[in-house]
Amino acid sequence: MARNKPTSRKKRLGKAGKMSRPVPTWVVAKTRGRVRSTPKRRHWRRTSLKL
Repeated sequence: MARNKPTSRKKRLGKAGKMSRPVPTWVVAKTRGRVRSTPKRRHWRRTSLKL
């Protein structure tokens, strides 16, 4: 990808990066283990974004 990115793409990439975080431990504790994983979790090398 180019070094100089458009702002719109940069915002989308930033949002995707935030969404691929794991679930916080306090959420697991609060929901008594019902919520453990994020369905939108993504590895940067395995799955590509469709932007």
